[in-house]
This record gives sequence, structure tokens and C-alpha cells, in this order.
Amino acid sequence: MPPPIATPRSRALGFGLRKARTARGIGLRELARATGVHAAELSNWELGLRVPKVEEVALLLGQLRVDVEERNRLLELAAHAREPNWLESDMPDAPRILTTLAEYERTAVSIFSWQPLLVHGLLQTPDYARAVLALGGTPAALIDQRLRVRMIRQAALREHRAPECSVLLGEIALRQRIGGTETLLEQLRLLLDLPRRIEVRVVPFGGDYHPGLNGSFSVFEYSDLPAIVFLDQYRGSAYLYDEDQVADYKSAAKTLASLALSAAESRAFVEGVIADLEA
Repeated sequence: MPPPIATPRSRALGFGLRKARTARGIGLRELARATGVHAAELSNWELGLRVPKVEEVALLLGQLRVDVEERNRLLELAAHAREPNWLESDMPDAPRILTTLAEYERTAVSIFSWQPLLVHGLLQTPDYARAVLALGGTPAALIDQRLRVRMIRQAALREHRAPECSVLLGEIALRQRIGGTETLLEQLRLLLDLPRRIEVRVVPFGGDYHPGLNGSFSVFEYSDLPAIVFLDQYRGSAYLYDEDQVADYKSAAKTLASLALSAAESRAFVEGVIADLEA
């Protein structure tokens, strides 16, 4: 059986290596000459298609003069890059995790996301996002920093090559008065004014059991790499790469899509919630 390629950690390692190189204004060929590693191999490492040895990563980081904290993070990724799944114990809105998540989102060709209780972070207004972060226990000193990263992630969805997004929201997410009525109203109005490549559909409350009742999840699809499932939890997050697990989540996504209102019906539903709040 061939070794796994483009695992969540190997892609995150590649993101970090490319960021470190471009931050120094160094091209692939220049770095290749300085380290004795072929440019094609460096490119494969940055894409996550191949996994460098820990000592090879250390060589690159030394040449690029990466700071100690980032160096330790990337070396840790390199040591476990072949493992199929990745569990993060830090808060899912920590800046370094969000930066990695932003790269997974930016490089995807399509994103499916199910959010039963909150509006998806990619669709949140600044006031709604600030309320979520504050009420979620984020230290005040970090709220602005994490909010900036969240807004950067949103801006990427408006770029020319942004992925197609299908976001399913539970009815409860539309009615939770996060930040108060006016904040929720502003948030709901934004859902009616999104780029065409972002489709928002509503899954009404009630009915029988469905897999979405077990929590939120996202599926990132890529043109020439295996899909990744992202689980965003209160005090941790996980990236799943295992083929069987990803297949199960894709099946759950199809089930949820079958339960969701159409795009037109969902728009009317959101308009109805707005009318109720305004009344």
C-alpha cells in the first residue's frame, strides 16, 4: 500500500514552509541552490505531496531563519506528517489554527459545511463574530486578532478563484440572538447578500434523527488531492483524512442536503425570520 500523500499535517507543513520562504522573498530555485535540495522536491513538500524528513525541514528552517516558536511547530508537523488524522487540542479560533484553516479553505475547489447552531464563521458579520468570540471566552486581548483572521478568511471567498461553498444552517442558528436582536438582524440580512458561489440553505427544526444532530462539520474538496473533513469544536478541532471516515461524512452531507430547503425557500425562510424580529 503506498504511503499517504497530502495528509492534513503534510499540507499544513507545506503551507508553513511556503509562508516562511515567501516571507524572506526567496524563490524556489534560490532556496534549492542554498540547501542542495532540488526545486521540484521543494515544490512537492510545499504542496504536501511528499513528506520531508525532520532533518530536511530543520535545514530549510535554518536557511530561512524561522523564529523558534514557528520552527518548533513545523518540526512537530514534520514528525507526524504521515499520520492520516490530526487532532488539535488548542481552541479552534487560535490564530495559528485559523491561519492553517484559511489555507485549507483557500486551496479547496468546493466547501460543504453544516452548522446547526451558529452562523458559519465564513458568513459572520464583524459584530456577530465579535459576540461569538467574547461570549465563547476568548480573552479580550485576542478578540481583535482573531476577528481579523476571520475577516481575512471571508475576503478569500470573494476572490476570483474562490471555492464554491454550500453552507447548510440549522433553523436554530437563525434564531439564536447572538449579540442581541440588532446584531442578529444585521447578520441575517448579510445572508441575503452573498456572492453567487456561496449557497446558503436552511434545515428546519424538528423531524426524525439525522447525522447532523451529532454536530457541525465541513468537507473540503480539492481538484487533485484527497478530501479533508474539518471538525470545529469548543476547545479543539480535528482534520480527518482516513478514506472511510471521509466517505461517511460525505454521505452525511448528502443526507442533510436532502433535508434542506431549496435556495429560494431558504431565502424566504430567512426573510420570514427577519420580519418576525422586526415586528
